Amino acid sequence: MTELPDLVSLQLLVDVGELGSLGQAARAAGMAQPSASKRIALLERRLGLPLLERTPRGSTLTTEGRMVAGWAAQVLAAAHELTRAARAVRHRGAAHLRVAASMTVAEYLVPRWLGELQRREAGVQVGLDVVNSADVAARVLAGEVELGFVEGPSVPDGLARRVVATDRLVVVVAPGHPWARRRTALRSAELAATPLVVRESGSGTRVTLDVAFTGLRQASPRLELGSNAAVKGAAQAGVAPAVLSGYAVEAELATGRLVEVPLAGVDLARSLHAVWRRGRPLTGPAATLLAIAGPA
Repeated sequence: MTELPDLVSLQLLVDVGELGSLGQAARAAGMAQPSASKRIALLERRLGLPLLERTPRGSTLTTEGRMVAGWAAQVLAAAHELTRAARAVRHRGAAHLRVAASMTVAEYLVPRWLGELQRREAGVQVGLDVVNSADVAARVLAGEVELGFVEGPSVPDGLARRVVATDRLVVVVAPGHPWARRRTALRSAELAATPLVVRESGSGTRVTLDVAFTGLRQASPRLELGSNAAVKGAAQAGVAPAVLSGYAVEAELATGRLVEVPLAGVDLARSLHAVWRRGRPLTGPAATLLAIAGPA
């Protein structure tokens, strides 16, 4: 496996572009310029690209360096979101705001929302419970959390809801699977009759799939797994086709580790909802987070 770039080197590269020179980027990082230069040289070797134009007057980004710096900024932003979300999970017992989110929403959307919340309300401490959609709804109804985010097509009575994002489920297979080479779209009846790798009962992904299969003869799952990562791993290993959120497989589809199978005659689009107890309007950080997640 190719060794990945480290975040310090990526930040150096971004700072060279923003500050105008390697020397200033090194000072911003609190390191000597020779050390910064060695880090960038190692990054160039790992990526196989010239990133800096080195002249007697200093070092600036090459064309390739500017492109990589743009991508690096996205990686760094994602790393900061990961850190904020992990902090929220770690501090959930002493939080000012308690939130629960289904796994897909928690993995791919909540970190960005929490980052914006902490920019707007710097003192707020958020506790995040990551569970499946059924458990999110139960915790909101029980008053254990103020706000929840779910993936299912419906929510229980007693909850108010608002659409905060849209998603669609996709069928994915390993590159060596026969479906990866098929030229015709997969029909709903064939998909329903195929043993699949799926999420567990109670997850929003599973509920959406079961609703789409209503009226069709449905095979028992090949595997039922409790996380997106486990489902993806089984699909990549060639165990069986899998059905997952489009958010969950973006990276694997982009790199070719999984292949999307086109569908016909089945609608796997869905809305993602924020939920809270009906009759109890949200206030304070909970209201702010709801506004960040999706407009009214």
